Amino acid sequence: MQPLKTLFLIIWGALMMTSTPTFANTPPATESIVLGMGCFWGAEKRMSEIPGVTNVQSGYAGGDVAKVDYQDLLNAERHPKAGVKNHAEVIKVTFDPAKVSLKTILIKFWENHNPTQGNRQGNDVGTNYRSVIYTTSDAQRAAALETEAVYQTALTQAGLGKITTEIAPLKNYNAAEEYHQNYLKKNPNGYCGLGGTGVKYPTTADAPAATAYPVLNPAELNADRQLIEFEAPDCPFCAQFKKEVLAGWQSSVPIVATLNPNAPAGWVLEKALFATPTIVLFEHGKEVSRYTGYNGDKDRFWKWLGFQLLTPEQQKIAFDQGTERPFTGSHLDEKRPGTFVDPITGAPLFRSDTKFNSGTGWPSFFNPIPGAIVEKVDNSHGMRRVEVVSASSGIHLGHVFDDGPPPTGKRYCINGDVLKFVPDAK
Repeated sequence: MQPLKTLFLIIWGALMMTSTPTFANTPPATESIVLGMGCFWGAEKRMSEIPGVTNVQSGYAGGDVAKVDYQDLLNAERHPKAGVKNHAEVIKVTFDPAKVSLKTILIKFWENHNPTQGNRQGNDVGTNYRSVIYTTSDAQRAAALETEAVYQTALTQAGLGKITTEIAPLKNYNAAEEYHQNYLKKNPNGYCGLGGTGVKYPTTADAPAATAYPVLNPAELNADRQLIEFEAPDCPFCAQFKKEVLAGWQSSVPIVATLNPNAPAGWVLEKALFATPTIVLFEHGKEVSRYTGYNGDKDRFWKWLGFQLLTPEQQKIAFDQGTERPFTGSHLDEKRPGTFVDPITGAPLFRSDTKFNSGTGWPSFFNPIPGAIVEKVDNSHGMRRVEVVSASSGIHLGHVFDDGPPPTGKRYCINGDVLKFVPDAK
């Protein structure tokens, strides 16, 4: 029997050597925690940007029903049943603890939404949008409670209310439908998720509270009419808006950008912000209109602003290719040295020394400022004409004809009501 035993041991040892895993090529252990920060689209995008996070999955959790889909979630919210708790929209954040700590994940969670709003987040209202932390271990629960206490101190010192975040063991997790996964990467729509209250998590438990970005000082703003662009860090659409719109800003309405999502002290937002960039027009400290999202659509932005700044008569000309009646528009007799500018963007269009009396009843010019206008073929009303539009805003200005004076021989026949005159400084 001894030879057989020896042979068995040799074979068993060889099998053990070939079947024992070699951990050199094994992926490092990961950990997951389930968080709810309102709509899971923005939450997914925000948390996936953290270095060390390996995956973020949108889903539903925390309700009493074991299996749900998106329609079940909506039905439960619209038709609640007594004693039955609805799920929250959540994200399952999977991360590598060797690269990012659970505490860092939780700090980003607190900073990237408003945990004091109860059953809502931004414009989204309902129990399914509640703030939640669903844990899978005692260690996760302890970390959640510890960071909650520290952040509550910071919020209180910043003048904000009590945290309403639900902290509980994870139950009934369901992955969301495929079209909800990586939604903002598939459908960017020109905006980024908004970054919370603007209150920074203290670096140590006894550190004083600090706002990550200061709230704008109303004393430094225009009380009558002021534009504020609310943006977020690392937001490519915000950077695009700055480059394509703000960098060349000449409009008569002042604009300022801020990374803090709160209105200036004493000023009023009509509703909470939910995405960046959001450009809000304030008049006398109150919001009168807002523009959310930017993806290179300058004409759409200027049209929005134009509807806030122009009269109905001006809007008809600018956006519907209307025409003022001859001899009724503005600036027909304007002869002072100066510049005629776009009434929305403030961009220069014509100099007064190129203006001449055409006798037609509309302000006429023989030469525009280089790059100020765009000419388009216009076949409307059974005629073939050349339309003149502002290069900066895209609004309709008038038409150009070949019966003007030297040196160009052109007559730029422009509606005076869509011109703004800026006299030269004396």
